[in-house]
Amino acid sequence: QVQLVESGGGLVQAGGSLRLSCAASGRPFTRYTMGWFRQAPGKDRESVAAINWNGGNTDYADSVKGRFTISRDVAKNTIYLQMNSLKPEDTAVYYCAASGNFARQVWEYDYWGQGTQVTVSS
Repeated sequence: QVQLVESGGGLVQAGGSLRLSCAASGRPFTRYTMGWFRQAPGKDRESVAAINWNGGNTDYADSVKGRFTISRDVAKNTIYLQMNSLKPEDTAVYYCAASGNFARQVWEYDYWGQGTQVTVSS
């Protein structure tokens, strides 16, 4: 089992920045690809970004490329999502998740955090 706890969400004005964190515990952190997902009200959960076990490979949704950066600190068993130039359409609950594969699809992720709310006001 892997336990994931997100933090760092909040309310921010459009154009602002937030950094989300996800602390992992349980099975060895480096076994897993880690991903960030988000779900807005009435919409499906969607992938935002993914990072492989050593941070050497990352992938992003087109909607966040150039604005968001995913990273991981292996020593701290933590991943981050730096979000810049935030837009109202980025408003959602953001989840981190762990997968045994380098993937972006929701169904490929086995472990999920409880989510943290990000609200971007216009």
